Amino acid sequence: MFKIAAVVWIMLATALAGIALLVVVTVPSLATQAQVLIPAACGAAIVLALPLSYLVAWRISRTTLA
Repeated sequence: MFKIAAVVWIMLATALAGIALLVVVTVPSLATQAQVLIPAACGAAIVLALPLSYLVAWRISRTTLA
């Protein structure tokens, strides 16, 4: 299941980091501090993707083995 979680994490972390980047850039009040907020938002998205990817991998393995 770790291999599935790793592959899912790569895709999910990239997608969540892209969403976080777009939010920071498009909201004018956040865009003024983009130099600080972009790395923080992308880092938070990468960390958030860890448990989510494990959950998705668990659901995939449960569905395919049943």
